[in-house]
Parts: sequence; structure tokens; C-alpha cells
Amino acid sequence: MSDAVRLEALRAEALGCESCVLSSRRTHVVFGEGNPKAPLVLVGEGPGEEEDKTGRPFVGRAGKLLDSALGDCGLTRDDVYICNTVKCRACDWSTGRPVNRPPTDEEAAACRQWLFPQLAAIAPEAILCIGAPSAKNLIKRDFKITRERGRFFPTELCRVILATLHPAYILRQQGATSDGGYSMLVADIARGWETAVKLRARGSTRAGVEVAPAQLGLEL
Repeated sequence: MSDAVRLEALRAEALGCESCVLSSRRTHVVFGEGNPKAPLVLVGEGPGEEEDKTGRPFVGRAGKLLDSALGDCGLTRDDVYICNTVKCRACDWSTGRPVNRPPTDEEAAACRQWLFPQLAAIAPEAILCIGAPSAKNLIKRDFKITRERGRFFPTELCRVILATLHPAYILRQQGATSDGGYSMLVADIARGWETAVKLRARGSTRAGVEVAPAQLGLEL
């Protein structure tokens, strides 16, 4: 079974998931999209309102900013793969109207049955966590986004993993005299992409050849 077929079979199975309470009020499962053989995967926290409506990751205002950052790196969504740590929108319904909230640890754990096989099927060289929650889920629980963004960390999920600021955070911080961290987002995407491409060119995990990140000058 090819990686693309394996990924599509996993997506089809995930569409019927009822492993946690998020399934009861979702409109769509937001599985992910992009190049199934991408050297770099971008992983956010979870879908919001627009993503839940469309079934696609990062399609609201934050998604448009992410597209701009990819474009400034000479990339499009077709070059990378984009997904989230959870596939359904996490909401607080206590007021009768949905308000976005962070996924619970239990919800994130339940969704790893989809995320980890998804990443394994893509087999990227590098993962870029979009925002602190994703980094705390995939890198380490005490990850500090302002101090540790852009740094490489070892992981069992791929060759190297790093994190960057979330586009939604950048939008909140932007002003007349500040880009809100947009230049950092662009730099981190560029670093992740360039590293992933070098790692694949010098010996992909797909080919069964291991190239240590240190051989590329990466400090872990």
C-alpha cells in the first residue's frame, strides 16, 4: 500500500471517530491536507470555527496569514502537509453558543490514534509545531514558545522537530510599529523547510539511510 493510499484510508476511518466528546458537536473532522510525501509537516493545535465548517485546516484569518508566510518562503500548501493535534473543534458550550477552548489532555490523547499514524504515513524529515499548545503536546510539556521557538529538538516522530508562533497570536500582536512576530514565523518556516529538504537529500528515512542532524550542523 502506498503512503498516499494509506493516508487516505486513515482519513476515511477518522471521519467516523467517536473516541471523545468532541465528536458529538463537530460539523467536520479536520483531518489535514497537503503533500502526502512532504518533507515538512506543520502541526497546529486544533480546528476553529471556519475549519469546522469547511473540514480544512487553517482557513480563517490565521490561515491566511500562514499562507502568506509560506508564500514569503517560496512555498504553498502543496509543498507541505498541514494538520492539527486534534481533528475536531474543541468548544465550551456552557453559554449555549460555542466558544473555542484548548483541547483537554484526554481529547489530545484520544486523537493520537490518528495523528501518529498520519505522521508515520507521511514520514516527514521535520515537523514544525504551530503555536505553544502543539509544541507542548509534541515536544515537551514545559515548552516555552518565546524562548525556545526556532530551536531543533529530537523526536521519535521524525528526524527533528521545532516550533513557531501561532498566526492567531501574531494577529493579536500586530500594530502600527510591530509585525507581531510575523518575521519570526517566516524565518521558522524557512528554517524547517531548508533543514527538511537537506535531510531528505542526504539520506531519507524512506530510503532507510540515517543521516544524523549533527552532520548538517543542527544543534539539538
